[in-house]
Amino acid sequence: MSRAACASVPLVVPLDQAAGLGLGADRIGSKAANLAQLVAVGFPVPPGFVIPADAFVDWPKVQAALPAAASSLGDGPLAVRSSAAAEDLAGASYAGLYDTFLDVDGDQLADAVRRCWESATSQRVTTYQQHHQQSLERLAMAVLVQRMVHPDAAGVAFTANPVSGARDEVVVNAVRGLGERLVGGEVTGDQWVIGHGQADCTRATEQAINADQALAVAALAHRVEQHFGVPQDLEWALAEGRLWLLQARPMTALPDPVDWIPPAPGYWMRNFRLGEWLPEPMTPLFAGWLLDRLEQGYLQATRQHTGAALVFPHAVLNGWYYIATPRLSLWTTLSTLLAGRGRLVRFLRHAVLGPGRNPVTADQRLLHRLAEEWRQEVLPSYQHAVQEGEQQVEAADPKQLAGLVDRIGMLAGEYLWSLSVVGGSAWKMEGTLASFVRQHLASTVGGSVQQLLIGLAGTQPDLPPYAVQSVDWAHPTAGELGWQQPQPSDRHRELADQRGQLTARCAAALADQPALQTRFLALLEVAQRYAVLREQQARQFTLAWPLLRRCALRLGDNLGATGVLDQAEDVFFLTRAELQQVSSLGDVVGHRRAVWERQRRLLAPLTIGRPPRLVRRQLLAIVDAVRTSGPVAEGAVVGQPASPGRATGPVRIVTGPADFDRFQLGEVLVARATAPAWTPLFARAAAVVTDSGTLAAHASLVAREYGIPAVVATGDATTRLSDGQQVTVDGGAGTVHPHN
Repeated sequence: MSRAACASVPLVVPLDQAAGLGLGADRIGSKAANLAQLVAVGFPVPPGFVIPADAFVDWPKVQAALPAAASSLGDGPLAVRSSAAAEDLAGASYAGLYDTFLDVDGDQLADAVRRCWESATSQRVTTYQQHHQQSLERLAMAVLVQRMVHPDAAGVAFTANPVSGARDEVVVNAVRGLGERLVGGEVTGDQWVIGHGQADCTRATEQAINADQALAVAALAHRVEQHFGVPQDLEWALAEGRLWLLQARPMTALPDPVDWIPPAPGYWMRNFRLGEWLPEPMTPLFAGWLLDRLEQGYLQATRQHTGAALVFPHAVLNGWYYIATPRLSLWTTLSTLLAGRGRLVRFLRHAVLGPGRNPVTADQRLLHRLAEEWRQEVLPSYQHAVQEGEQQVEAADPKQLAGLVDRIGMLAGEYLWSLSVVGGSAWKMEGTLASFVRQHLASTVGGSVQQLLIGLAGTQPDLPPYAVQSVDWAHPTAGELGWQQPQPSDRHRELADQRGQLTARCAAALADQPALQTRFLALLEVAQRYAVLREQQARQFTLAWPLLRRCALRLGDNLGATGVLDQAEDVFFLTRAELQQVSSLGDVVGHRRAVWERQRRLLAPLTIGRPPRLVRRQLLAIVDAVRTSGPVAEGAVVGQPASPGRATGPVRIVTGPADFDRFQLGEVLVARATAPAWTPLFARAAAVVTDSGTLAAHASLVAREYGIPAVVATGDATTRLSDGQQVTVDGGAGTVHPHN
């Protein structure tokens, strides 16, 4: 714009004229320039005016022009907002860097405008400049004044999913009243995901808007995106039935879109087998090395016990571990059965199907022998190998360290097979017992079948030093973190007394039916025995992890000494082949760590594909048998009933050890998953809710032994609930009811 043209621009410019005057972000800032464009094409932007950045050199004249400009907007309070050239850009938004003033009346307007403009030189801005090594020019600051909107609801909308990067989803966050609580980070608000013409409420903390209103916000957001041609981050307000557009800017740090398409058709599960021990995406060294050794050991144990290789394929999707049920053709099935020479058929009959159909017979025919083999052979061999490795690790060279990982990893995989088959039978037996109780005892005795499986000797909460946060060896163990054993309490004895009383009532209710009573006691005995076995096996599974981590970190130390890595912990972001590298890998590690951090924010689906009929029938039947009846209110979070009882308390979202100190007595622990290293939190929790997990997962088992309700496998509780929100957890029904 020429000097003459600049001189002709008024000191105070009506927003609906700014675009026509050719005023861009360099004069009126990105915020005002964007809104000026939108006003010009008919978007519902509150009326206002903007004071160009260069107008402030003549502040007395600007001050004199403000009353008339404010009068042109009509009666009522005003909103005074910054509009800097450095705000609302595609590379960074700088949201909240400058001051905003709301509900400003005419007498306060000049002071609010001046203070808003002067916030460009605040200490906050100076600190930001120093931290980011950027210069935000003071003269690039304009000030936007608009008619104040007093909304019934307000919030933000993203025209692409900011977590998954999905371009076909609009994410709307909403609160009651002004949106400042939301954009200022005071609350998380409701969340709606809109896609393909459907609005789904994924978090309801305030019930600020309904589905139709969410769809209207999404439609407005789509129109803005079409105008600018790139994904948008909007602020909106709903007042007296009218939808207003308050701000629009390009989305920043938008991840590339991800999909959850596995490498082959089938039913893929994130919660099954080793997946229950992996609550986060895997680091490269685990996914490419230790995971392979665990899988090889598991397959070796399968061949040893069944005579055939029954392969469950696994895949890494966006860093997350998934495992699929085998897809066997007729020829493959016949070949596998022939290779097993009858052993595989026996194994399938008594170790896979038997625990969910006739657990007493399955125990007698096969499982009891496998349990004794674990006790007398598998566990002692594993313990001995770990003890030997601990004596060798400090003096080992890189080749010997790699050999230790290979050998111990294989043994841990063989151990996992025993845990999956023997300990994994427990939840199937629980389902069979639950079906019996529902059919013969529910109407007369009541209670939850899970109350028959609590307070058992050998299941008291424990925290050995090798307890893990994840089997991905990038995470420190409980011993490394210095966490202490849970303090003994009378709670376990109280639970045992409750179990004994319920058992006596059940037996008495069947006293006039001796055959049924005998059947009940037999089912109860085998279910209780395997519940204890499951807990004992699970505790010892990660016995080798301090050693495995030490091997990896020693390899990292060696690479750090030669300048390949900056620190030993970077080794987890290498591949095994890169352990031989001689030049620096700092940039590679930094990139992979950033990718991993983005993957951690993804909401990975629990399952992909349609389950086979047998799997669907068995899994759903067990969960339904355990679930107690109860109303499911609208907006409730629904999962699997993991530990009985009801409790009410405030939510605390816990993402990892960094959040442990924030977790207070009486709060509801909400997490993606819990692992053995999280055990101390259960002593403080009113209840536990997890995104993933099963009836046999850590959260389920430990919650029962603390006598607190638990709901697992909700899929998305960590995104639907928010810190401080009051909820009631019904562990028997498998539901979480948010309070309004």
